[in-house]
Amino acid sequence: MSHLLKNYQQLTTRVDSLCSVITVSLGERITCSAGCSSCCTSITIFPVEAAAMQENLRNLPFEKAEEIRRHVLEHADNERCPLLSHNLCLLYDARPIICRTHGLPIIYDAGDQRKSDCCPLNLSESEQLSGKNVIDLDKLNTLLVAVNSIYLSQTGKELPELRINIADAICREY
Repeated sequence: MSHLLKNYQQLTTRVDSLCSVITVSLGERITCSAGCSSCCTSITIFPVEAAAMQENLRNLPFEKAEEIRRHVLEHADNERCPLLSHNLCLLYDARPIICRTHGLPIIYDAGDQRKSDCCPLNLSESEQLSGKNVIDLDKLNTLLVAVNSIYLSQTGKELPELRINIADAICREY
């Protein structure tokens, strides 16, 4: 299975590198850190992200993986992410792309306008940033959609849903 996730793993490596560069460049102006989970809501993800999370679970000791599955099932109907435990992600290394970029400055298209956003705990509202310190969410999502399409074509899977909630991603096979 891991060979089918090669493109996704390359994308997450690049995203992690970009996020690291931005975090280092902005220094103390970025306050997000372990234990900060205010933006961790129950989200939906692409099948390739679900497969990567399941791959990560398979690589854990059986008891640990089952503990995570039980936790997710117990918290599946909450507004908060079911992978949160004591404000920490139970599958941090396999977190989806959106979780990797949370809190950092982003730009995106909203109709005919270009908008920006950032966690309100980071930066000041009037602060101007250079382009190297901002994630273009539209470009990132285009890459993610392409990687997901390649994954689906390689697996031959036709899924009825384009996006999957976290609980299903953990408790169903993708």
